[in-house]
Amino acid sequence: MEPLTDREIRELSHKAHAIRKTIIEMLAAAGSGHLAGPLGMADIFTALYFHILKHDPKDPEWSERDRLMLSNGHITPVRYATMAHAGYFPVEECLTLRKFGSRLQGHPEREKLPGVETTSGPLGSGLSQASGYAYAARMDGKTFRVICLMSDGEQEEGNTWEAAMFAGKYRLTNLTAIMDRNNIQIDGNTEDIMPLEPLRDKYEAFNWHVIEVDGHNIPQFIAACDEARSIREKPTIIIAHTTPGKGIPTIENDYRWHGTPPGKGPTDKVPAEKQKEVFLQELETSGK
Repeated sequence: MEPLTDREIRELSHKAHAIRKTIIEMLAAAGSGHLAGPLGMADIFTALYFHILKHDPKDPEWSERDRLMLSNGHITPVRYATMAHAGYFPVEECLTLRKFGSRLQGHPEREKLPGVETTSGPLGSGLSQASGYAYAARMDGKTFRVICLMSDGEQEEGNTWEAAMFAGKYRLTNLTAIMDRNNIQIDGNTEDIMPLEPLRDKYEAFNWHVIEVDGHNIPQFIAACDEARSIREKPTIIIAHTTPGKGIPTIENDYRWHGTPPGKGPTDKVPAEKQKEVFLQELETSGK
């Protein structure tokens, strides 16, 4: 792809800001759900849906679309918000998150929402699903790419490494994994719970091409995806270093906000509507 123009970078940054705003609003309305991870992944989802992926909101089942798997399904508010802004459904529907009868549940469900490829739940299953998709696509002579988004915490799961071994062995060049390396999980910092490093060395040992990026630098991330497409002998993993809670300085890098919505913070309890307004003001001030 051609390098992004300054105007394109600004437009993508503004879109990521709007998506973060929607995430805050939908979680406040739901009264439950995960906040930190979705805010941290807004730049990456913006780049994917508005620049990288081959997809069509008007035809979600288009056979030539790229397949996007979300392994860490608990961050699905960022996927829902991004899909809404991309035109899959009205943005207003985001306010039905986790409500009875809503298409937008706490984990994405394949049969409920067009544009969602797989149903998620147990962490660690996404890379296996994505590897199977990529292997089958190659057998069928298909040219679409398979992208698997996953958390760093799920690198503690054994089935993640079984899938990594499979993809490396079969040289699934049509597979790109993107790891949200935000260094937190629900009960603490990853390196305190179960040290993961050296992640680069581990994936390289499994025959993966490894790229590390700043997950909030949209041009850098897009360049990494371009590089992944050029690799012909092995799958690629992009380790994206992100800040959980990005855009709200008072909660950034605080694992206690991993699975906490506005109004149910770990310290002072305030009404969800009031905390939502505080967070939205912080977001505007930060410009993220």
